Amino acid sequence: MIIAVNFSEQSMSLNTIEENQRNSPINDGEEVWLFGYGSLIYLVDFPYLESKPASIKNWSRRFWQGSHDHRGTEEKPGRVVTLIEQLGEVCHGVAYKVESSVFKQLDVREKNGYLRLNIDMSFADGSADQGLVYIATSDNEAYLGEASEYEIAKQICNAEGPSGPNDEYLIELARSLRAMAVEDPHVYEIERHIASIKAL
Repeated sequence: MIIAVNFSEQSMSLNTIEENQRNSPINDGEEVWLFGYGSLIYLVDFPYLESKPASIKNWSRRFWQGSHDHRGTEEKPGRVVTLIEQLGEVCHGVAYKVESSVFKQLDVREKNGYLRLNIDMSFADGSADQGLVYIATSDNEAYLGEASEYEIAKQICNAEGPSGPNDEYLIELARSLRAMAVEDPHVYEIERHIASIKAL
């Protein structure tokens, strides 16, 4: 059984591993759909039973979350995507059916402010199911918040972390979304600014 996360009004730690395992437990042996909308689309370093394109309603992808452990450092954080609630919008990504044990790895990968949340997802064949998604809400310590696409691009161009340059994250995400024929003006506008900045 999947249990919904109850978000606290207090600021959350940068490390959410224990919070996810405590507040969003998953039964041993359970198979769960996971919705990926950022690096989980193109960097699939975990085992899965099935994958297929999926979408979620009333959410938008935004580069508003700081990255201190993958695409930046605590002194110079990068920017990665999270989801914001936006009525009428649809966010496209990839759904993976995974076994419960995989979340031990995923909780570590997504520990920088991300919490697991129940989500309803739709598939291209018209079917639907419930699963989990990692979302970094505005009350986590790594949250950077809204900025113009140009300002986001400038920060991304100047950030690098243990997982590599921040612009690599953006470029790979944009490439993957384009290959899926997904329209995402926010991502593509940042990509355009990054190309202009790097051309200087």
